[in-house]
Amino acid sequence: MENKIELDLAERSYDIIVESDIGHKYGQLIKEFTKNGKVFVITDDNVAKYHLEMLEKSLESAGINFVSIILPHGESTKKFKNLEFLLEEILSHHPTRNDSLVAFGGGVIGDITGLTASVLLRGVNFIQIPTTLLSMVDSSVGGKTGINSKYGKNLIGSFYQPKIVIADTKLLETLPVRELRAGYAEVLKYALIGDSEFFEFLENDENPFLNKDIKMDDDFFSFISKIVMVSCKSKADIVNRDEREGGVRALLNLGHSFGHALESEFLYDGRMLHGEAVSIGMSMAFYFSSSNNLCDIDDAKKASEHLVKTHLPVSLDHIDSNINSDDLLKHMMHDKKNLEGNLVLILVKGIGEAYIEKNVKSDEVKLFLDNYLSGAFRI
Repeated sequence: MENKIELDLAERSYDIIVESDIGHKYGQLIKEFTKNGKVFVITDDNVAKYHLEMLEKSLESAGINFVSIILPHGESTKKFKNLEFLLEEILSHHPTRNDSLVAFGGGVIGDITGLTASVLLRGVNFIQIPTTLLSMVDSSVGGKTGINSKYGKNLIGSFYQPKIVIADTKLLETLPVRELRAGYAEVLKYALIGDSEFFEFLENDENPFLNKDIKMDDDFFSFISKIVMVSCKSKADIVNRDEREGGVRALLNLGHSFGHALESEFLYDGRMLHGEAVSIGMSMAFYFSSSNNLCDIDDAKKASEHLVKTHLPVSLDHIDSNINSDDLLKHMMHDKKNLEGNLVLILVKGIGEAYIEKNVKSDEVKLFLDNYLSGAFRI
């Protein structure tokens, strides 16, 4: 049975479909939005190896003309040269505004495809088929697009909504376990920002992410369907209220100010996945909150302990690095949320009680980073 969530943005409204093993439906679902034009499938070399043939066959069955473009995988793909390559490659096929772009991949592919769609011919339709847990629960929903700059992550981009999001959980079968766990960090985020009951559900022994080895059986995919639905409903509710991050949508950045700084320092070289950086960043946000008497230390420990139990990092102990607080703070000062020289951070009053703090002094963050990096908050 089809599970559908509507993201209600008036004329920009669209459905998020969460189902398993629906590759045969892709073509028909996409055809509704093609206006009899061509489809440009944007994917990466990892996804293409496992799933591109299935998508292409479905497009053929639906009578859709298509062109597939394969990019390298990894965060480093989100750069100007690849945006230019995509635009020039698509333009070489003489596109019209009746054509559509399909982002078939994880968050990197979704972000750069969405940005390409937003500027190509001043805007063409685009469709999201996320292939990672992280992109299913976060980046494919809400219309944020972007690429990275040497000054920070996602500093170049636009808000541009897809026409539909097709989350086929069957695609996760080929995802490396490390990538699955990284995606789980974004699932946990929804519990930590505003849903303590969801947190208790995730604490249950039936959570497969608590196991050292993840077995992809029926129970696993049943669990995945539940957490994807809850996460997408949570995000849709927030985006419905605040499409362009003028207020409550900023809560979705819990852990991201710290996490993006870590990613920038590692130059997106693969040593740290986005979800892993967010995991460390959420632990930092909780301990920063507790060290400023905003939340109980027990809540900070409980949140961090859950991350550890689900085999996600809360420190840099697993990485050989010489990162220091000055370097991280420098990156954090480039955060898009900052106002008038002060840092804007998502902090917490407890599990499920996140809020936006707009006047965080840089020297307070510097002192905290010194302590965190020295191991003062290890659990």
